[in-house]
Amino acid sequence: MTKTTPGIETLAVHAGTAPDPTTGARITPIYQTTAYVFKDADQAANRFALAEPGNIYGRITNPTQAVLEEKVAALEGGTAALATASGHAAEFLTFHTLMEAGENFVAGRQLYGGSINQFSNAFKSFDWQVRWADSEDPQSFEKQIDDKTRAIFIESFANPGGIVVDIEAIAKIAHAHGVPVIVDNTLATPYLLRPIEYGADIVIHSLTKFIGGHGNSMGGLLVDGGTFDWGKSGHYKKLTEPRPDYAGLVIYEATGNAAFATAARVLGMRDFGPTISPFNAFLILTGAETLPLRMQKHSDNALAVAQYLEKHEKVSWVNYAGLPDNKYHKLQQRYAPKGAGSVFTFGVKGGYEAGVKFASSLKLFSLLANIGDTRSLVIHPASTTHRQLTDSQKIAAGAGPDVVRLSIGIEDIKDIIGDIEQALNQI
Repeated sequence: MTKTTPGIETLAVHAGTAPDPTTGARITPIYQTTAYVFKDADQAANRFALAEPGNIYGRITNPTQAVLEEKVAALEGGTAALATASGHAAEFLTFHTLMEAGENFVAGRQLYGGSINQFSNAFKSFDWQVRWADSEDPQSFEKQIDDKTRAIFIESFANPGGIVVDIEAIAKIAHAHGVPVIVDNTLATPYLLRPIEYGADIVIHSLTKFIGGHGNSMGGLLVDGGTFDWGKSGHYKKLTEPRPDYAGLVIYEATGNAAFATAARVLGMRDFGPTISPFNAFLILTGAETLPLRMQKHSDNALAVAQYLEKHEKVSWVNYAGLPDNKYHKLQQRYAPKGAGSVFTFGVKGGYEAGVKFASSLKLFSLLANIGDTRSLVIHPASTTHRQLTDSQKIAAGAGPDVVRLSIGIEDIKDIIGDIEQALNQI
């Protein structure tokens, strides 16, 4: 490779990886171990005190995991990353690092239903309060910010509503109030969109989805953009105050632009333990190498399906940002000109019952609660992923009764459309 910044296709294959120094193995091994031998007592003491880098215990670090972290951080343009057992675990560790009891964060209400549930219910146990804003209206975020606000949370491509969020506008508001921006970039992936380039400070992924890409492994990850000044406001105490569990070390002073990812690892991951397994990290690493190829095919196929559906007599609407007449198309062209991704929603005439019938009649598609597989997937959110929400919450989240969510795979486009056509004929 040259000294210039490698292209994303090159980073997907090479970032973080090198031949194993002991065996010469070219593929990153699965380091299936719980603990690591120290050279001597001094080295052990230094590692436990965070005075030198290195492996301590499998709950906190693993060499296979470390390669995955370095690869995704490079793809996103961040400074460091922390891989976790799931996307939800990445969200939890992110907010644990930022929040104290009685504080709040502002989130766009157009989110994955699981995130809405986590924020609205599970986080109450920690007395972390969520305030809802409209992802389509940046000013609505500013109205919710007060002196107890510690972050803004959005999705780059909202799931399942199909909204392309104006990251830069929201980031300007957040930074004017001294709070970081967290962007869940699962649907777009760094191949289509890199939120840090538009003002995001932290990026979150469910690695289970497109980065892994094959529906075989659970995983999550947070990326530290290295862009936020954690010491300026005095609000982020886990990063800026002396840690009694590390002999008075101040993480922000000791680790600089990797402070957030470090704190999430040595405080949150250490104590709560949602660690990704080495085997899952290995499988996700393998999938990540083909991310650019898959995402382009996903996007090309999804556009063809959306174009087909918008002309069908049994379809009342299609919400895919790649369509020129879509209200998010200009934002998509600005933020993700290579494509609008794999996932989108449409409405079937006949409402709830028609949506259930369509989803149940597909044959090539798999009816399941996931996205980002090589295979084409379908779900009827109102009866599955979002059923725990009230009717008004479902509609606000883009999961109304007639909504069908598709995750378009990389199969032959004629076969994908043929399956959709026969299922629509069943309604």
